[in-house]
Amino acid sequence: MKRLFLSFSFILIFFLTACEGKTAATPTPDINAIYTTAAETVIAELTQSAAMNTATPLATATDAFTLPTATLVPTSAVTSTPLITDTPTPSPTLTPLPSPTKEFCDDAEFVADISVPDLTEMTPGQNFEKTWLIKNTGTCAWGEGYHLVFGYDEKMNGQARPLPSIVQPGEEVEMTVVMTAPTKAGEYRSYWRMANKAGVNFGDFFYVYIVVR
Repeated sequence: MKRLFLSFSFILIFFLTACEGKTAATPTPDINAIYTTAAETVIAELTQSAAMNTATPLATATDAFTLPTATLVPTSAVTSTPLITDTPTPSPTLTPLPSPTKEFCDDAEFVADISVPDLTEMTPGQNFEKTWLIKNTGTCAWGEGYHLVFGYDEKMNGQARPLPSIVQPGEEVEMTVVMTAPTKAGEYRSYWRMANKAGVNFGDFFYVYIVVR
């Protein structure tokens, strides 16, 4: 706008100066024509400036991004894949193992020492017989094949005598072992118990306890 104002002022001063320099004989210029020319010049420059400064309209968001129209698919057209389910594996049937047969009818209980009480003194290598009173506390009778067997500690060359008779459940019997005392001084024990004809040991342990001097 400042540029247009200067142009208009320059044109106006030019015309006024030209008019003052002429003689009285020169005809008076038409002021309206001067104003008209100046106005047309200003309008022309305004039009040119407007054309240069005209902004290009911005594209709207709607023009740049046009969303696609969603197409609805009917529910009947959608087929769902069934889920894969694990087939349960049947648990194996466990067959219990048969329990081993146990013999509960044989049992024995120590009752008393018949000979060689505990801490009996012996000489080195002395022979002796140890006898215990034993009770049949089982439900089977003791017959042929039932005998005394060595358990642990010092055997002292022990040899069991045979069962003297058949022993019914609840009855008592004297059982004897022939032994030899050790040759070295000291205290010695020898543990024994009953066994059936199958060689299975059962019942209480009983022992002889001697001192060698």
